[in-house]
Amino acid sequence: MSKLVLVTGSSRGIGAASAIRLASAGYDVCVNYVRDVDAANKVVEEIESRGKRALAIQADLSQEEQVQALFEQMDDHFGAVYGLVNNAGILFKQMRVEEMSAERINAVLTTNVTAYFLCAREAIKRMSLNRGGCGGVIVNMSSAAAKTGSAGEYVDYAASKGAIDTMTIGLAKEVAAQGIRVNAVRPGFIYTDMHRDGGEPGRVDRLKGSLPMKRGGTVEEVAAAVAWLVSEESSYTTGSFIDVSGGR
Repeated sequence: MSKLVLVTGSSRGIGAASAIRLASAGYDVCVNYVRDVDAANKVVEEIESRGKRALAIQADLSQEEQVQALFEQMDDHFGAVYGLVNNAGILFKQMRVEEMSAERINAVLTTNVTAYFLCAREAIKRMSLNRGGCGGVIVNMSSAAAKTGSAGEYVDYAASKGAIDTMTIGLAKEVAAQGIRVNAVRPGFIYTDMHRDGGEPGRVDRLKGSLPMKRGGTVEEVAAAVAWLVSEESSYTTGSFIDVSGGR
């Protein structure tokens, strides 16, 4: 039977591309989404067309009880989970810190940080050797913003991704002896709908000239890095980062 990977926030963008790439590599995939069931079902269809099992499960991962319900539903449908791709995230309109409300900051941190911890917790309970699991792998979606800070645009988002970098390092050390590897991917200027969420759909084209490679990246290029970290080809890699950022 194929190994199962949960990809959070996988109804669009990097998450969808990662889910489809993993299916092409031979994994069954659980597709998590918050609102767009039609988009999630299209990803499921793409996975099934590759001969793999798939299921779309709605869950707001900022809510602890919904995270628990997601994993329980996945247990019932698939059985043991092998991989978790922590990808779900939010971004709000470009804004300086002096204008940000506590509501905005807390929403970003809850969805982009707390949800990653909650999903990792549930995955570890199922993967950990000392709990009867068979090991596994966690891939966290960070961002080049963790290193640049995104001044004048999304310092709250950048800070949330900085937290994910630290989480990746600490968690990798914590669970390595339990057969679980933890790594992260840091995308840079990638053509996704997230820039529209931030109020500037054309942001990548505006900024690509500042990159050494002089172009934006694709979701497929990010998905390739995710798939490698999930695979056995990266079996001696943990606590590491792959920058998919055009040299940024």
